[in-house]
Amino acid sequence: MSAEWDGLVRIWQETDAPEGCKVEIIEGIVTVSPAPAYRHNVIAPRIQRRLYSVIPDDWEVFQTQAIAVPSRLGMFIPDLVVAPLQENPETDNYLPASLAELVVEVTSQSNGRHDRVTKPAAYATAGIPLYLLVDRWVPGGPTVTLYGEPKGDVYRVLSAVKFGDPIKLPEPFGITIDTAEFPAE
Repeated sequence: MSAEWDGLVRIWQETDAPEGCKVEIIEGIVTVSPAPAYRHNVIAPRIQRRLYSVIPDDWEVFQTQAIAVPSRLGMFIPDLVVAPLQENPETDNYLPASLAELVVEVTSQSNGRHDRVTKPAAYATAGIPLYLLVDRWVPGGPTVTLYGEPKGDVYRVLSAVKFGDPIKLPEPFGITIDTAEFPAE
């Protein structure tokens, strides 16, 4: 890894943010985001419960796990990360993003652009097979978009639905998520 990346990670690790805030590195800039709102915190666990019903015992659904994409100068803390458990992780502070099988982001009003543009480019670059974006703040009403088949820094849209419609996650998950359970407002 580069000296620039190592320096960013050191700053990230040493950043003292208020409790509940999220510290990430986005395009080489250490950022602090406020704690998510109530509705945001309702959506992630609903998806998490569905995922637990289908993942293998040696996988986990993480809510606060940092994942690193050094090639994009990114250290992200998605709302959910599904990844195989690591017996001897390289570091206890973050996982290489390439280990993730699925990443879920639920947009907040203040970070929608990162979740729609910056993060999917980084996640695709890392080769994460699936990216689920729950976008409460998109013009035209809340949507859920499933991205897959990463090539370079671009995903293909596999499915997109408005809140209220079901969305199917392909294998290895093979589940349908009922977005009617998500609070829209």
